[in-house]
Amino acid sequence: MQDARALTELSSIKSVSPVVTSNAVAAVHEGASHSIAQLVGTYPSYFEAMNKPVTAGTYFVNDDVRAARKVMVIGRTVAEALFGRTDPVGRSVSVSGVPFTVVGVLKESGSSGMQDGDDVAIAPLPAVQQSLTGFGSLGSIVVQATSAAATETAQAEVTTVLNQRHGVTSATEADYRILNQATLQETVSAATGTFTVLLGAVAAISLLVGGIGITNIMLVTVTERTREIGIRKAIGAPRSAILGQFLLEATLLSLVGGLSGVLVAFVGTRFTIAGIEPVLVPSSVVLALGVSVGIGLFFGSYPANRAAKLRPIQALRHE
Repeated sequence: MQDARALTELSSIKSVSPVVTSNAVAAVHEGASHSIAQLVGTYPSYFEAMNKPVTAGTYFVNDDVRAARKVMVIGRTVAEALFGRTDPVGRSVSVSGVPFTVVGVLKESGSSGMQDGDDVAIAPLPAVQQSLTGFGSLGSIVVQATSAAATETAQAEVTTVLNQRHGVTSATEADYRILNQATLQETVSAATGTFTVLLGAVAAISLLVGGIGITNIMLVTVTERTREIGIRKAIGAPRSAILGQFLLEATLLSLVGGLSGVLVAFVGTRFTIAGIEPVLVPSSVVLALGVSVGIGLFFGSYPANRAAKLRPIQALRHE
């Protein structure tokens, strides 16, 4: 706590929020129970610093911190697990046997890595220390700079203050670690970009292999139906009719594959994988079906042209 108080004196710092956390905390409300993935004890400034707006109720305030009131703001996952469709604001939740009153519900944030970002509860720091964690060392200190431009300056000032307070003379001796959200965001963005490129490469190879498969299947179909094509041409079927028929068959074959993929994706959204809940985006479904049609037309064009160019006499002689 002394470190946190010292950081509040820095000119480039807007707010300082000391944080303690407790994981897998049992919560009960009228028979419904849920293990909260993370219970955070902190100050009201934490909500702004970590960009955690509420959609119902309100935040707790500094008076709640000073009085160590047992109030809390809960995430959407916790709200649905304990209250279902009922408005949780103003209701009591037993957290490890200690009653807390819900004053707000956080805006849904979704999954973060392997963790459900909505499976969280935030309460005043002293209340959490009294009830769960004790008054030992803080887990972390969240520091918000006065502006985005002041982030690097703030980090340098924080480093200087902590080095002085901890007697650190070199980076290798530091008994603390500073995580810059801007740097973390850049790292995550770079990793996401690389992952996207890899997925794109895998998808492109899959489409190529699938397209070649469609071409081979349609070539075999043309060979097996050579006499049929010859008979149709002999009775007056135009080249465009033959071409259209085989293009349609190739497109339908590709579209069936696309629909199968969409169906598998839909089934996959019913399950939570490693704490991540998949979401089926309508625009992605449309794109998948559109690409399927394009693949069918492109890779089916060669077999269709080959069928359309067959001469009736040669086709009728085919055994």
